[in-house]
Amino acid sequence: MVSIDGSHLSFVDVYQVSKEDEPVEITPAAITAMQRSRAIVERLAAGDAPVYAVNTGVGLLADVRVPPEELEQLQRNVVRSHACGVGQPLAREEVRAMMLIRANVLAKGFSGIRPLVAQCLCDLLNHGVTPIVPSQGSVGASGDLAPLAHIALVLIGEGEAQFQDARRAGAEALRRAGIEPIVLASKEGISLVNGTQAMLASGGLQLLIAEILADAADLVCAMTLDGLRGTPRAFDPRLQQTRPYPGQIQSAANLTKYLEGSQIRESHITCRRVQDAYSLRCAPQVHGAVRDSLAEARRTFEIELNSVTDNPLVIDEEIISGGNFHGEPLALQLDAMAVALTVLAGISERRIDRLVNPALNEELPPFLTNHPGLESGFMMLQVTAAGLVAENQVLAHPASTCSITTSGNKEDFVSMGMTSAIKLKQVVRNTRNVLAIEMLTAARALDCLRPLASSPMIEKTRMALQAVSAPWTGDRPLSADIESVGEWIASGALRRLHA
Repeated sequence: MVSIDGSHLSFVDVYQVSKEDEPVEITPAAITAMQRSRAIVERLAAGDAPVYAVNTGVGLLADVRVPPEELEQLQRNVVRSHACGVGQPLAREEVRAMMLIRANVLAKGFSGIRPLVAQCLCDLLNHGVTPIVPSQGSVGASGDLAPLAHIALVLIGEGEAQFQDARRAGAEALRRAGIEPIVLASKEGISLVNGTQAMLASGGLQLLIAEILADAADLVCAMTLDGLRGTPRAFDPRLQQTRPYPGQIQSAANLTKYLEGSQIRESHITCRRVQDAYSLRCAPQVHGAVRDSLAEARRTFEIELNSVTDNPLVIDEEIISGGNFHGEPLALQLDAMAVALTVLAGISERRIDRLVNPALNEELPPFLTNHPGLESGFMMLQVTAAGLVAENQVLAHPASTCSITTSGNKEDFVSMGMTSAIKLKQVVRNTRNVLAIEMLTAARALDCLRPLASSPMIEKTRMALQAVSAPWTGDRPLSADIESVGEWIASGALRRLHA
């Protein structure tokens, strides 16, 4: 059971709830905090003073006063009008992560909603009701309005949801799950749609995969280096300490560990080669920079997990309007992640080329073939990797610099964070597949050096790889191999193998 109180949610919790369907509960202290802020909202809503989104319109219509008898209708209208997303629906795990993080935000007790609203989000999670949420339509301020509104629609018995492997009307999904739709009271509609949970959920799940890929890149690079009879001298820990970036130190230590005990290394330890190409020699510096970039993204995302991002907020007996919904902190990190992974895929593709290109190595057969000319071997795998890297280079263009004014110029600078998150997903997938191609290519190169064996850790990796992709013995279609190895890497299998 994952307990939420607005202050202690972790990415482990997000993974368990979104991917493994772990149940969720709200702590008693969080219920008390929500009740306290709700009492303030109800008192102010009944007063004469205008309070944004409680008894006024929203956005450019914030100056329009709404009479007390229409406050419930105002909240329904906010949800309905904002539910205008388009495009492919977000994945089930992304929507579940959104609901969990949103419930956690509400549980912190600054939103002024009844505990019933947060509990209903938890009920959807615990009963397996997943709203259908289109992926496009958010500009990242005031948060992810459209995606969150599609979740809120289901809470009030409208919209659509996935339940028991079928797409159903929201009301039907709730009925089958035994959940009563809620009637929104003052401020509750705006509290449900205002926040950064779509970009955080999508980007956070991609961060977890990206961290796995960064670890895998060190192991795959070690396989390539041994296949090319490179030297690990550049990974000396004394050298790393003269430029002590944490990621660089970690990657160098990984590369050293993975190559320890290699027969291939021992066979050429007295050769005259002093330096390898940058894609090998500078792997700690490049992979390490990627690691450090991901670490900064994690730091930012972990702050956001337990932050209040709706508007207005109930603080010290007041309702204060501000801008915590603005997605810029996340958008910048999502764009930085796309850049970092594009770099990781790019250096991997350069190593792939060194493995297959006869002009760049003399000890391996051209394109790793058995019969050059008759076979093309791994020639096209490098071409595919180049195509994926080229696509990443386009997708790495930041969305966070591309504000477009919305809401009658009231929202005159927005983050476009959801756009950053959507394109990051493709960058992660492309990078995963480039690393899969490098692993397949490096494994073939090591086959060409038999009977010499690589290190024990690399040989253990190669044995595990054979259960996912059969060793190459001649030309065959490799699309399925790339996909299956990519999925295997992204699943964290290599981490578990060498834990």
